[in-house]
Amino acid sequence: MARRTPADVPRRARATASMADVARLAGVSSQTVSRVSNGYAGVNEETRQQVLAAMAELGYRPNSAARALKRGEFRTIGVITFTLSTTGNVRTLEAIATSAAEEGYAVTLLPVAVPTTDEVRGAFSRLEELAVDAVIVIMEVHLLDAATVKLPPHVQVVVVDSDAGDHYTVVDTDQAGGTRTAVQHLLDLGHRTVWHLGGPEGSFAAQRRADAWRAALTEAGRTPPPLVRGDWSAESGYRAGLELAAREECTAVFAANDQMALGLLRALHERGRRVPEDVSVIGFDDIPEAGSFLPPLTTLHQDFAEVGRLCVQAVLRKMRPDGSEHGTTLVPTRLVLRDSTAPPPAEGQGGLRK
Repeated sequence: MARRTPADVPRRARATASMADVARLAGVSSQTVSRVSNGYAGVNEETRQQVLAAMAELGYRPNSAARALKRGEFRTIGVITFTLSTTGNVRTLEAIATSAAEEGYAVTLLPVAVPTTDEVRGAFSRLEELAVDAVIVIMEVHLLDAATVKLPPHVQVVVVDSDAGDHYTVVDTDQAGGTRTAVQHLLDLGHRTVWHLGGPEGSFAAQRRADAWRAALTEAGRTPPPLVRGDWSAESGYRAGLELAAREECTAVFAANDQMALGLLRALHERGRRVPEDVSVIGFDDIPEAGSFLPPLTTLHQDFAEVGRLCVQAVLRKMRPDGSEHGTTLVPTRLVLRDSTAPPPAEGQGGLRK
């Protein structure tokens, strides 16, 4: 059968091209067009290119909804998250989208305006209206445990950054392990104790880092000083830093994230406390700008790309007939040494400088 030219296809047909139109233009059967459209093997390369060219000429788009109904899958993963204002959420979402695309899946984002049970329930309700095969949730898990929140049937769920291992499949950074590394690094440098600039109350990541900080100091025979709390922002780090800078006995601070460490560095500088000569500072995250802080920030590197990859792999496994796994997978952190940590000042050489 001779291949037809675009002129042979009526204008109206080109505007609403069907699989049959593509088959006629390419000179193949509708079954061959279907196999090319669905990415099946068994079509030689020359024929496949001929079909793709016909699709392009006609502006044909495969009916993904019909294919999904036939296959029983939509090849789309939903992601529910509270906010995109934090480094961790943004980089985790980016990693999930990249990993999903590599597996041939798209990502549908369902933002939750405020962390309330009603908002979470509404997000899951919207899932019933959207074509998603599985969901990755980046939020505080106690809302998922509320009796009023019902997961849509047959939708598999993986949770990021929570302690819900008994109820859901969880992927998270090893918050406690990273914290212990940070504290031990400062103690090994000779600091008597380590102060902690913690994250906001209600954050599981902040709580695990604070708990591990206390435990590490206690196990080392040191008394944990009072926790100073921020809200992940550089501005809150600055406000907390003014309080820490006024404490002459403070020679080492572990900040729960790099943004708060940035504000802390500014406060210490304004109050005449040199870093690292008077006060050592270590952060958590290893944001791209951490190496450009003044001084460059020693921090714990989080592998967000690996967290995202493991989330996607977990939901794909759960979509299989035997995929009913639960439990937590932890991704290790890595200490990145830069210039913001050093041994404490000698007796009588520390303190405030006017």
